[in-house]
Amino acid sequence: MTTGESQKMFKNTFQSGFLSILYSIGSKPLHIWNKKVINGHIKRITDNDINSLVLEVEGTNVSTTYITCPADPKKTLGIKLPFLVMIIKNLKKYFTFEVQVLDDKNVRRRFQASNYQSTTRVSPFMCTIPMRLDEGWSHIQFNLSDFTRRAYGTNYIETLRVQIHANCRIRRVFFSDRLYSEDELPAGFKLILPVQNEKATVRRAPPRTSARSYGTHGLRMTV
Repeated sequence: MTTGESQKMFKNTFQSGFLSILYSIGSKPLHIWNKKVINGHIKRITDNDINSLVLEVEGTNVSTTYITCPADPKKTLGIKLPFLVMIIKNLKKYFTFEVQVLDDKNVRRRFQASNYQSTTRVSPFMCTIPMRLDEGWSHIQFNLSDFTRRAYGTNYIETLRVQIHANCRIRRVFFSDRLYSEDELPAGFKLILPVQNEKATVRRAPPRTSARSYGTHGLRMTV
């Protein structure tokens, strides 16, 4: 076994369906994450729109306040599932996230998506992508296999690292083996909004927060 293989967090995990790396309601939502905060905060709060605990990442500079997984810089995730899904709230401020992947040329590529960029830029080791976020809560679904192929002409092997910067609120971050409709998602992976009445029932999120592939919508790539 090589040193690199032994440092993969999920190497021995059966990877099919869904694999969660952050859940804001969990007892320790950041137990495999590291956080960095300069002139900002990372804390768990109750979001009034979904009446649930969420993780808020806010800072005056997006580059200096963020969470990164794995926490140990010597380790990698080793997740082979090709879809990264994040349930995120748009705070109407600058926001960015990064994903580092390994392709079949054994090259580490980094994708950076943000809501303050206007054009796609591809360099040998990094691709920056514009992102459009709807108001409120959304499912961001990132087709890593598709983006790797379109940007570099190579095949996606696995995800090494995920980094989420200010400014946003997070409910869950997970990987999946394919795109799932809202009806197919397990209960804990759906975004549901409370109905304010005496029965305290819930309703599904409106269409703007339903699952969509950001390979063709919110993340625009022209290469």
